[in-house]
Amino acid sequence: MIVIAHLSDVHLDGGGGRAAERTRAVMEYLEELPYELDAVLVSGDIADHATAAEYEEARELLGSRHPLVVCPGNHDDRAAFRRGLLGEAGEAGGAGEGRPSTAPVDQVLRGEGFVLAVCDSSVPGEHRGYLEDATIDWLDGVLAATPREVPVLVAFHHPPVPLHIPYVDGIRQFGEERLAALAERHPHLTAFLCGHAHTGAATTFAGRPLLVAPGVVSTARLPWEAASGESEYLHLDEPPALAFHVIGEDGRLTTHYRVVVARR
Repeated sequence: MIVIAHLSDVHLDGGGGRAAERTRAVMEYLEELPYELDAVLVSGDIADHATAAEYEEARELLGSRHPLVVCPGNHDDRAAFRRGLLGEAGEAGGAGEGRPSTAPVDQVLRGEGFVLAVCDSSVPGEHRGYLEDATIDWLDGVLAATPREVPVLVAFHHPPVPLHIPYVDGIRQFGEERLAALAERHPHLTAFLCGHAHTGAATTFAGRPLLVAPGVVSTARLPWEAASGESEYLHLDEPPALAFHVIGEDGRLTTHYRVVVARR
């Protein structure tokens, strides 16, 4: 059995306050599990303003005994993310293995019996999402190099379909037809994982499950939850939550959502 914990949207502000407390509660919950997880995925919006202090806080709070993969979101900055979380040089000439500091932060975790391919859907200076051609080509190569019997989970920050939350849908991932075409060529692409919406959700994209992690820092108010004339978008008092994606011995993917209550 393969178990992957998936959290998203921690929005750390470097001040050690509310966002840090909620992130710490989730990570402590994962650290104290009586089970070795196969991976922990944090799918974007690690920092709130992409400052060095925020990434320093993230490096401290997101440390884990489990294999960890963290990707950028629309609140992150690629160069600062590389410096603060990946330990790569962030100068304008290049960063880690000759990559420019502004290149997409694409990563792959090859676990026992699965592959987690984590794509950078952030667009520098914008809140919408888009997978650059270089990322699509990279993902194509990861899938092609993975045996067909090995399931591949593909993660990014922005959902590539509307979720019926107007604000989120306006800044979702666009250009998704290229990703759908890639999925058609690789049947062992098992599911897509994302964040960005600040709500746990499940739908489909390109004939695969699309599984959205809840937000750690806050929870989205759905359109039918708001009272007439109410404009507040986020619940700040709902507890943080996360998802567990489980691949059984029969290859079936199951997702569980868990709320985490901080200990006082």
